[in-house]
Amino acid sequence: MSTSAAGRPLRVAIIGAGPAGVYAADILTKSHQVQGGDFEVSIDLFDQYPAPYGLIRYGVAPDHPRIKGIVNALHKVLDRGDIRFLGNVNYGRDLTLSDFRRFYDAVIFATGAVRDADLNIPGIDLEGSFGGADFVSWYDGHPDVSRDWPLDAREIAVIGNGNVALDVARMLSKHADDLLTTEIPDNVYDGLRRSPVTDVHVFGRRGPAQVKFTPLELRELSHSRDVDIVLYPEDFDFDEASEKQIATNNQTKTMVKTLTNWLVEDEPTGASRRLHLHFLHTPVEIYDSPETPGRVAGIRFERTELTGEGTVRGTGSFIDYPVQAVYRAVGYFGSELPEVGFDSRRGVIPNEGGRVIDQEGNPVPGIYATGWIKRGPVGLIGHTKGDALETIGFLLEDRLNLPAAEDPSEDAIIKLLESRGVQYTTWEGWLRLDAHELKLGANFVNETGNGDLVRERVKLVPREDMIAISRGE
Repeated sequence: MSTSAAGRPLRVAIIGAGPAGVYAADILTKSHQVQGGDFEVSIDLFDQYPAPYGLIRYGVAPDHPRIKGIVNALHKVLDRGDIRFLGNVNYGRDLTLSDFRRFYDAVIFATGAVRDADLNIPGIDLEGSFGGADFVSWYDGHPDVSRDWPLDAREIAVIGNGNVALDVARMLSKHADDLLTTEIPDNVYDGLRRSPVTDVHVFGRRGPAQVKFTPLELRELSHSRDVDIVLYPEDFDFDEASEKQIATNNQTKTMVKTLTNWLVEDEPTGASRRLHLHFLHTPVEIYDSPETPGRVAGIRFERTELTGEGTVRGTGSFIDYPVQAVYRAVGYFGSELPEVGFDSRRGVIPNEGGRVIDQEGNPVPGIYATGWIKRGPVGLIGHTKGDALETIGFLLEDRLNLPAAEDPSEDAIIKLLESRGVQYTTWEGWLRLDAHELKLGANFVNETGNGDLVRERVKLVPREDMIAISRGE
């Protein structure tokens, strides 16, 4: 039975309540005039975490200046009341794809990409070698990671030249007290405060004109108190492709100008910490030492050179850097989901424009994808709006031929969750948790008696505490 004969709202489940999922829900709720007439839509937005916002809450550094604006925009969408949020529901454990098909006409996967891409070099598994995404989850208070993080290294290498690499480097080098104005969890503040770090080195494989971070992320580095930025003249090389990129791309031009100015103008201030930016370095090995077997003692790079086309080749010259910890930040990667196909090379659900396809390349009726699980972890948060628009467009094009839900009533999914003992959370529950975190921030300021300190919130970390407060228990 197609939904065209159902005479009821179109029931859609979106799995993932980060920006991609919220944007998809927002676009779908506003699609009133499609294919010749009005129709109603009923949307449930699921997330495995008790709180909404996905990557914004658990994947962006707490001192990022744009977090608040993005959260406010997502909040306005979910606070309208026409999209139901159901948190602390784990796809594949609490609910299966068969369950979703029973209660919804269409399912959209917006689960993102949350794990580190692999870096296959010798020594990557030594103690003291970490994934950047894992570190981000720790300092963002992810409820399912350890509360402790081994911050015992004085010299640290960060591999990667994207925004995550800069976030990781900035958080490692920044003084903990300067993060108190953010929503940093208490356990993270305590860990960073005890860190003995003096030097953080960021390494990129290509040149300054090929970096993948943005001007905003770059400028944030210079805002860290008592941290010197160190650059090296031998790393500044620009081939024909680099010059063309600088001339035609304002973002590249801005970043190269900033880096070059720092190189020429900035003198060391004698700061207690230093953040080094290196280019034209390809990692080849992480090594230990006889004194510290099994633990990171350093990292070896091959110097690279530009080919004239913006790519690089090895020079056969190698250089070692003594460090006690290595963080790889070479990209995120999607995770395979039960009962759904997976492209293990690209880390995405196989799809065409958001329509999920089977092994033969045929669309799977009623199943869609959007965001990073659709196209891979590239682009900024704003790019997910275009993804969602494309996916929702195809869903609406398919609307009259979707397989109809067996039980589309809105309370049916709630009854199933309750029968399985799932402690799901709601939007009203998030508002309670949000108020609780804001109160923790205000209490911290009051207890310290520091009238100059503004601490808007303290993020709550334990999942059981988040659930209890959200559910009023």
